[in-house]
Amino acid sequence: MGQKINPLGLRLGTTQSHHSLWFAKPKNYCEGLQEDQKIRNVIKNYVQKNMRISFGVEGIARIEIQKRIDLIQVIIYIGFPKLLLENRPRRIEELQMNVQKELNCVNRKINIAITRIANPYGHPNILAEFIAGQLKNRVSFRKAMKKAIELTEQADTKGIQVQIAGRLDGKEIARAEWIREGRVPLQTIGAKIDYCSYTVRTIYGVLGIKIWIFVDEEK
Repeated sequence: MGQKINPLGLRLGTTQSHHSLWFAKPKNYCEGLQEDQKIRNVIKNYVQKNMRISFGVEGIARIEIQKRIDLIQVIIYIGFPKLLLENRPRRIEELQMNVQKELNCVNRKINIAITRIANPYGHPNILAEFIAGQLKNRVSFRKAMKKAIELTEQADTKGIQVQIAGRLDGKEIARAEWIREGRVPLQTIGAKIDYCSYTVRTIYGVLGIKIWIFVDEEK
C-alpha cells in the first residue's frame, strides 16, 4: 500500500523552509511549541471576529514566527490585506495586545508585520477556506472542488489535487473523493509542493479537506 507522508515535512531543507524559527533547550521545547500554537490561534480568531469576510475566506496563507531573547517577530502572509485593513495601525496594535495578553510575557516585545501575497488562490490554506465556506453553504462538493481548481488555474500553478473525506452531501456512509488537474509529483523531492489539511464542521458532521498544489520544479 502507498505510505503517505506530509509533503512539507519531506521537503524540509530542500524546497521548503520552517514556519517557526527559534532555538530552545529540550526541556523548554514543548513550551515554545505551545506558545507558537497560541500565537497562531489568537491571530486566526481575531481575523475571524473583526473582518468583513468575503466568500467566507480569511485569506491567511501562513503565519511565520521568529523568536529571539527579547523579541517575537510574527509575519502574517495574507491574500486579501483589506481584511486586516493594513492602513490602520490601530488594528495591528490591538492584535499585538491580544497576543501579549494570551502569552503573558512581560520581558519580550511582540512585533507583527503583514505581507501581501500575489496570487491568493495559489495557496492551499486560502483555497481550503474557500471550499469550506462553499460546503457550509450546502453547495455540492463536486461543484466546490471544480470551482477551486478553476481559481487555481488563474493563479498560474502547474497542478493541483483536492481530496474531501467524510459524510459527503449528507450520505450515511462516509467516503473520500478526490480530483486532480495537471501534474502533482509527490515523490519528486525537487518539486515545490504546497499542502494543507483543513477540517470543516458541517451540519452532517466533520469533513476533512486536503489540498496539494504543485507550484514549481527546481532545476
